[in-house]
Amino acid sequence: MKQQWLDWIKAFIIAAVLAVVVRVFLFAPVVVEGPSMQTSLHSGDHLIVSKINYTVGEPERFDVVVFHATERKDYIKRVIGVPGDHVSYEDDQLYINGEPVEEPFLDEQKEQFSADTLTRDFSIEQLPGSYEEVPEGSVLVLGDNRQNSTDSRMLGMIEENQIVGEALISYWPLERIQWIGKEG
Repeated sequence: MKQQWLDWIKAFIIAAVLAVVVRVFLFAPVVVEGPSMQTSLHSGDHLIVSKINYTVGEPERFDVVVFHATERKDYIKRVIGVPGDHVSYEDDQLYINGEPVEEPFLDEQKEQFSADTLTRDFSIEQLPGSYEEVPEGSVLVLGDNRQNSTDSRMLGMIEENQIVGEALISYWPLERIQWIGKEG
């Protein structure tokens, strides 16, 4: 009987250690707060964020990332510019290094706001920090809800060491279960 209890205690300790390792080093649960990523993500959506994707790789254009905006607040936004990119918007069109780039994840919003401009004109030179291109070790991020998002237009560039990880899946509420990809 005593051996059975010891086996149960060992199994519990191993499970707890594995749970801590997974939570601290591999994945983290995150809850979306606010409207800045609508219509892709909604306030209250629960996400799984991979912490290891950027340990072995770099953020890519259109990845949805969670980053430390302040010591106490994490934001979730979409990567628009990566190191070396010149980013600008003109007449609701994204330009990377002078070339137009489609943003399929904004199609639904553009239909809703057909009379309005979704993304106001700006260029990277106008952002805090007065950059000519996205510097090495940084990314430019925007919320999908361009009319209601605190992002690089106010915060400037986000350093890669501020990034917690890449959002992979929305698992709650059940009707919103989805893989979070570059397409929205």
